[in-house]
Amino acid sequence: MPLSGSGETSAAQPLPVSFPVPDPASTTARRVGRRAGARPVGPDLVPGGDAEPAVGDRQLVFFGAETAEPSVADLAGLLAGPGEVHRMGGTARLSVVVDAGWRVHVLLAELAQRGVRATWTRTEDQRYAVRTAYTRTLVPLAAAWSRGPAQQPPAGFQLDGRRLRLWLAASGAVDPPDFLLRLGGADPGGWTVVGAALVAAGLAGELVEPGAGGPAYRIAGRRRVLRLAELVGERPPAVPPDAWPVRD
Repeated sequence: MPLSGSGETSAAQPLPVSFPVPDPASTTARRVGRRAGARPVGPDLVPGGDAEPAVGDRQLVFFGAETAEPSVADLAGLLAGPGEVHRMGGTARLSVVVDAGWRVHVLLAELAQRGVRATWTRTEDQRYAVRTAYTRTLVPLAAAWSRGPAQQPPAGFQLDGRRLRLWLAASGAVDPPDFLLRLGGADPGGWTVVGAALVAAGLAGELVEPGAGGPAYRIAGRRRVLRLAELVGERPPAVPPDAWPVRD
């Protein structure tokens, strides 16, 4: 079911709907307003300092999703979770299977912001597969995560707000009062690298083993959940209110 780079789909192949469809115009207006009110963020701006950019009565979190323009490198957040990357010749494609229609809406919008074409299909187990087109744009990402036939995080892998936002959109799940960030694959070594990146981001999580409902990292405690909310930014319009961490 091909989509354009803007995330649009034909009337014959509507996006899955189990919630109110977001209004693209209002979403764009909020995004433009946010960018217009923010000052540039650079390495000399210290978190919490007077130079930290602000939007309205909220301060933007250093390394948060709202502090920089989206880039293709952010898609590493999907690979930290259940996303997979495949190479073909001089191109690569990223795919991820999600369990809810709202995740399809959010991911297609996020991919479109980065100029990446995508499609979606329903899977046999009534989930949704989101796939990008094969493109040279994704080759550096694929190369960084490829270890022969295996997919592993690169050494020194880091997580920022934009990567965490994509991971949360693809496989984050509320488990009151905590949040789970679900993992993919079956490589404990890769999970350890991702866990170290969470620690570096101020989100030390507890690894939930596959037999106990994982694999996933549990972000527990009010302070860490608030930190997660600050990093991933405001809830996309398509997301149910109880499925996204709140900054208040």
